[in-house]
Amino acid sequence: MRLQKFLAEAGVASRRASEKIILAGQVSVNGKEVRELGTKVDPDHDRVEVDGRRIRPKRKIYVALHKPRRFLCAREEGSPRRLVGDLLPREWGNLYSVGRLDYDSEGLIFMTNDGDFCLHLTHPRYGVRKTYIATVEGKVGGEVLRKLTQGIEDAGETLKAEKAHLISASNSRSVIELEMCEGKNREVRRMFESQGLNVVRLQRIKIGPIKLGELPEGKWRTLTESEIKSLLPKI
Repeated sequence: MRLQKFLAEAGVASRRASEKIILAGQVSVNGKEVRELGTKVDPDHDRVEVDGRRIRPKRKIYVALHKPRRFLCAREEGSPRRLVGDLLPREWGNLYSVGRLDYDSEGLIFMTNDGDFCLHLTHPRYGVRKTYIATVEGKVGGEVLRKLTQGIEDAGETLKAEKAHLISASNSRSVIELEMCEGKNREVRRMFESQGLNVVRLQRIKIGPIKLGELPEGKWRTLTESEIKSLLPKI
């Protein structure tokens, strides 16, 4: 692992700030000062110090959480609104959400301190699909579903579902399952709003192969080793 990445993951500083620390001669590896940014270290065996203080790798944590409605994913110090981090043990205060579920949405969200894991699950180039159940006011027909999968232009962006399946429909309410790839801001809600339809409930039930399942609202569980591997690219 590159030295600057190790420092960033250990919580010393951001990767860019860690590069400055290395160039300033503040870092030593196995007792020798290092100023070269390409230096590789073995986190399990090398002794890394910053200004004489030993830096140890942080244990990576991966959590599946059932986010309730009216909880905020972002960190807001002093916010009157409840945060998803409040649902986790206090010692996990350094975890952040992998992507977002908006304030009024609910369902499966991951929490982690692994930046590479987060990037892989959120960047469009990796194509990790998320599945949602949307409950919409009014009757949704086949023409709307076709538009959702063909793509809708909204505010200069193309919003698109990979799949859209009608679960049930009446004159007053429809339930649709959608598979999404990119995760743009409020993407599902905006797609329906563009068709004059209001989403009254939005729940994410699956990320990649991992299902929300029977996880109760407001509760969490750690991901298993095999689940973590199933979410990451095959090497």
